[in-house]
Amino acid sequence: MGYPHAPHARETLLLSKYFGDREAVSLDGWKKRGGYTALRKALAMEPTEIVNVVKESGLRGRGGAGFPTGVKWSFMKPGDGKPHYLCCNADESEPGTFKDREIMRWTPHALIEGCAIGAYAIGAETCYIYIRGEFTEPLVRMEAALVEAYAAGILGKNA
Repeated sequence: MGYPHAPHARETLLLSKYFGDREAVSLDGWKKRGGYTALRKALAMEPTEIVNVVKESGLRGRGGAGFPTGVKWSFMKPGDGKPHYLCCNADESEPGTFKDREIMRWTPHALIEGCAIGAYAIGAETCYIYIRGEFTEPLVRMEAALVEAYAAGILGKNA
């Protein structure tokens, strides 16, 4: 199943806007492109407010089911006294897909920022990102980006 042909439509790159942009990989480069402003905005909101904004946006998961993200997040109740975890599945097991690999390769801080927003929205103190073993370059980029984010105080206990 494909998308209907729309000759009048213009392509708007959202997810892949910085693919191939080597400077967007670093923390400084990501910040120059507006990175982490969404996280700052989210941290000024209540978690339930974020969940509602995400629900209203219509954002869906990028896997085969395309499950609504806000609905998924609404299943978690921050402050219920239970430990919450955010799990990001970057396995990319759908045949012929490469979105996860390219996100981690070109915009690792975008993934980290999204995870931080999601974790805050559901009251999670820990996030696990599953990265497929064959993704050596994306793994190296994600590790470097995480080191930068922790060193800058974006992530961690004092963030």
